[in-house]
Amino acid sequence: MTQTLHTPHISDAQRQVEDDLVDRVVASFDHCENPRLKLLMQRLTVHLHDFIRDVRLTEEEWNQAIEFLTAVGHITDDKRQEFVLLSDTLGASMQTIAVNNEAYEDATEATVFGPFFLDDAPEVTHGGDIAGGAQGQPAWVEGTITDTDGNPIPNARIEVWECDEDGLYDVQYDDNRMAGRAYLHTDEQGNYRFWGLTPVPYPIPHDGPVGQMLQSVGRSPVRAAHLHFMVTAPEYRTLVTHIFVDGDPQLEIGDSVFGVKDSLIKTFEQQPAGTPTPDGRDVSGMGDGTWAKTRFDIVLAPVTT
Repeated sequence: MTQTLHTPHISDAQRQVEDDLVDRVVASFDHCENPRLKLLMQRLTVHLHDFIRDVRLTEEEWNQAIEFLTAVGHITDDKRQEFVLLSDTLGASMQTIAVNNEAYEDATEATVFGPFFLDDAPEVTHGGDIAGGAQGQPAWVEGTITDTDGNPIPNARIEVWECDEDGLYDVQYDDNRMAGRAYLHTDEQGNYRFWGLTPVPYPIPHDGPVGQMLQSVGRSPVRAAHLHFMVTAPEYRTLVTHIFVDGDPQLEIGDSVFGVKDSLIKTFEQQPAGTPTPDGRDVSGMGDGTWAKTRFDIVLAPVTT
C-alpha cells in the first residue's frame, strides 16, 4: 500500500514555471527522426518530471540518486550486472516481461532472465548432467515441449542454469569454472531430460548498492528456489522462465525480484537413498544418496506479427 502524499501548497506561478520546463524539454526531442525513440524520450521526460514534482524531490535526494546510480555502474562488470539487479528488485524486469508476453492460450508463462546467463554453456545429451561438478542434491528433470495445439516441437533448444547448494552460480566464483549450466535439444517427440540439482533459495548479490537499497527499506534479498530455462525454436516466441520448488518457505515470504508465478511451481519428488534412478545412474556416492525428480512440460506460443 503506497503512502499518502501530503503535498505542500504550490502557487499558480510556481506550477506554471514547472509546466513550462516540462514542455521545453519534451519539445527538445521534436526533431528526432526515429519515431519510437522520440516517443520513449518524451514520455520518459514527462514521467520523470511528474515523479520529481509529485514527491517534491529535494536537491539532496537527487544527488543521492545520482551517487547511487554511479555506484551501480562502478560495481557492474562482465560477471556482475548490478543494473539488472536494480531492474529486477524494482519489479521493472517483470513489468517489461508482462507487457511483452501477453498470455497466449495455455502457453507457458515467462519470468525474469536474471543476471547470470552465459551464452557459451556446454551441450549435454539427453539424460546428461548439467551440474558439471556443482554440489547439491541430484535432480532428474524431464518434460515435453509442444505448441498450443499439443504438437511436439522437435529440436527446440533448451538452455538451463542454476546455483549450487551454497546458493552461488559458477560466475560468482573466482576460478572461471563452468558448472550448473548447459544446453540440450528436444528429440523428435519433443521430449527432453537431464540431471541437475534440486534448487535452493539464495540471496541475490547484496554487497553492493542494490543490497544497501534493500536493507534501507527493510526488504529481503532472497530469491525463491528456482531453475532457469530459456527455450528457443523457429517460429515460436523465445521463452525465458523458471520452475520453482513447491514447499519452499521462501514462496510464502516473497521472491526478491517478483518472479514467482503459480503455474511455474513444481513438485520435486524426494527419493530415498537407494531408489533406482530413471536412467540407472548411481547417485549413492553423492551427498546422502537421496535425489529428486520433477516434470516440466513446456508450451510455446507462436510468433505473432
